[in-house]
Amino acid sequence: MPRATAKGDGAGLSPAASKGPEVLDRWSLGAWIIAALAAIPILTIVVSAPSGGIASLVELASTILSDYLINTSALMLLTALVAGVIGVGTAWLISATRFPGRRILAWALVLPLAVPAYIAAYIYADLLSFTGPVQSGLRTITGWSLGDYNFPQIRSLPGAALILGLVLYPYVYLLARAAFSAQSLGQFRAARSLGAAPMRAFTHVALPAARPAIAGGLALVLMETLADFGVAEYFAIPTFSTGIFRSWLAMGDKQLALKLAAFMLVFVIALVVFEASSRRGRTDSRDAARSDEALVALNGWQQAIALIFCALPMLLGFGIPAAHLVVLALDTGDQMSAATLWSYARDSLTLGLSAALVCTVAAVILAFAQRRSNSRITRFAIRVATLGYALPGALLAVGLLAPLGVFDQAITRFSRDTFGFTHGLLLAGTSAILIYALSVRFLTVAFNSVSGGFEKVPPSLDAAARSLGAGPGDVMRRIHIPLLTPSLAAAAALVFIDTLRELPATLILRPFNLETLATRVYRLASDEKLAEASTASLLILAAGLIPVLMLNRAAKS
Repeated sequence: MPRATAKGDGAGLSPAASKGPEVLDRWSLGAWIIAALAAIPILTIVVSAPSGGIASLVELASTILSDYLINTSALMLLTALVAGVIGVGTAWLISATRFPGRRILAWALVLPLAVPAYIAAYIYADLLSFTGPVQSGLRTITGWSLGDYNFPQIRSLPGAALILGLVLYPYVYLLARAAFSAQSLGQFRAARSLGAAPMRAFTHVALPAARPAIAGGLALVLMETLADFGVAEYFAIPTFSTGIFRSWLAMGDKQLALKLAAFMLVFVIALVVFEASSRRGRTDSRDAARSDEALVALNGWQQAIALIFCALPMLLGFGIPAAHLVVLALDTGDQMSAATLWSYARDSLTLGLSAALVCTVAAVILAFAQRRSNSRITRFAIRVATLGYALPGALLAVGLLAPLGVFDQAITRFSRDTFGFTHGLLLAGTSAILIYALSVRFLTVAFNSVSGGFEKVPPSLDAAARSLGAGPGDVMRRIHIPLLTPSLAAAAALVFIDTLRELPATLILRPFNLETLATRVYRLASDEKLAEASTASLLILAAGLIPVLMLNRAAKS
């Protein structure tokens, strides 16, 4: 996940920017407060993990831990393999070759990102089941019956990895395509002139140069796979996300959930380090290939293979799921009344808009603090505050519920003993804690958009305003906010859509009377009522097209 590096104004904005030492202002203080709030779930898990001593850890390791470790690791590796092969292969074909339909596929290959992985899992489990249209058609054509053939089980770990790879490969595709387009044209042609075949030139010149971008895309894929709950739970694959969910809600074992979250945190830290290292060494070339220039010429049958290779992932990841949902919605759809369905949509809208507002405001504070300060402490605070995207929803949920439960109990006890007044929980089990968790989870998305917008604002504008006596707040209100309007709108839209799709954190933290589109889909699909879930699924999928189009536009620019 690309993040902007901290920069100072260096143009008379503030003593902190021009001289280096940290000057404590409200923007830096705001960044530290946001970082402290975002760090609560991590600190809770770290502090709670040793509870029970070595004996509890040994017992955990000898029972369920090995299954979670093996399944989570295998799912991440297989998903990364599928997404890497598809993402790198399609990016190279789109960037370096020319074939019929290439211009359409260049943006259509991003569409699978609009499909939540758990919805794709529900659809393919329905399509590929024994009574589904694929196997039924196969038996009709061949005359086979039960026991005459072996059909691959989609509800398996390889099946889950395939589905996750089909909807997550655009992360690799977008970054790899940008890297291939920015590479030196002369180096590739020099390799070809020395007798290297196209494949050899690709593996020895183009691929190594794009390695940082590809690694960054794979880091995003791994983060999303680690955070996945819906696919693993529906396919009955024991992973850390499903284990935390079951331990906390089904078994009521909070200590076990916190210990599993601690092991999951190790994966998160490794992915954060991997993602940060992947952003080193990215360079652009002034000798890059033009958009109308082909590095590798394809003949007729090679063009056909390129077309199939690029079209198939888009069809499997977006076309088939979308078409199947449309058919189910038109044929059956949700039997709930329009008023009830609107209540689910309204709850989703309320959560999404609330999280979008909180994240956008927090992102502005962080980005402006980054712009004004060269302090390592402030940069560290911003880094901590933007770790949320790497934190799975299940981990965030248990990391927040534990301390807030203690806080609620303390407030209730104090109110009862002091004033004789007894009230319910103030935070746990309310929408406030859910919005808190979602804001921590998706603050990174908003920050990336806002900080990118700040980079386009010349520091000279800040310096000119300050020379005329404007304070930092005036500079923000009169200069930055108007110029940042597109970036703020993009940040809010991205957070809104991600909130709409979020499943594990919503399931664990939502109030009992709150039902979102995502939880509606999950509940119906878990009861094998995919036809009824198709209406809410289509609404989520349609909303997911917004950030996909934004990502594609950003990749072009």
